[in-house]
Amino acid sequence: MKLSARNQFKGTITDIQEGAVNGIVKIDIGGGNVVSSTISMNSIKELGLKVGGQAYAVIKATSVMVGVDD
Repeated sequence: MKLSARNQFKGTITDIQEGAVNGIVKIDIGGGNVVSSTISMNSIKELGLKVGGQAYAVIKATSVMVGVDD
């Protein structure tokens, strides 16, 4: 797989919360970090996503917000 997005994090799927149209997929990318993504149920099925399976969190955004603690 080759993508133009530079932020690609390989990890293990830890949870899939299925909904009627969309699902939330959680990917453990190591170091105590988990990335969550809301994608269509159709995509979850087509990609064959399963808890314990390997997947990439690919992040490409036109803007990135930055925050700090008070």
